[in-house]
Amino acid sequence: MVSSVLKAIQILETLGNNENLGVTELSRNLEFPKSSVHSILETLASEGLIEKVPETSKYHLGLKLIELGNRAQLNLDICKISHPYLKNLNKLTDETVHLTVLDNDEVLYVDCIESEQWLRTYSVIGLRAPLYCTSVGKAVLANLDYSHALNIIREKGLQRITENTITDEKIMIKELETIRNKGYAIDNMEHEDQLVCVGAAIRNAKGEAFASISVSGPAARHNISNIDELGESVKEATREISWKLGYRSGSIN
Repeated sequence: MVSSVLKAIQILETLGNNENLGVTELSRNLEFPKSSVHSILETLASEGLIEKVPETSKYHLGLKLIELGNRAQLNLDICKISHPYLKNLNKLTDETVHLTVLDNDEVLYVDCIESEQWLRTYSVIGLRAPLYCTSVGKAVLANLDYSHALNIIREKGLQRITENTITDEKIMIKELETIRNKGYAIDNMEHEDQLVCVGAAIRNAKGEAFASISVSGPAARHNISNIDELGESVKEATREISWKLGYRSGSIN
């Protein structure tokens, strides 16, 4: 473990239990050297995790922690609310089902129920993947503001991962339009060879697409008609989850 990080955590916890403490008080309470406390406080303050009161030179917790706490709570809520729908989709399709959240312009896998079939998709919670070549990613990307989506495409790039990966910006923009019209996205072996995925976006109470669900399976088990059927099932699940999260501004396209 990194001692400076542990010290920073202890300082945050101490500030959480006591309002407006200075360097001397924190040093005495935690038995840390003043120089160490001062350096950690300055670093935390520079990132907005704590704030310094100019008149007293004392510190209290910063607004950035509220933002981080809200994100953590939202992730907990989305997992709790979505899990029964993942179980239902898994039972309905006997394929692997994923839940992801948008994080730093990537998808972060936060929940998964694997298929019980011998030939199936395996997953690792905590894995990150690009937006442009995964069904969960494209589903979210298609529902972002056009300028935001375009910025992500241009900043992240459209790197070829498989033979089917879309690497042309114009084709990708048309793909996103199709996804918006259908309400679900298809990853046709674009991220992994011989793997097909169907995903749809989840919206929060503000109407923002911030998470997504997908059903994934070997390409050998899925054809076009089957894919569309899966897409409708996934879309219906995300529609209901979005409703439970407070989304009320019309249906999800």
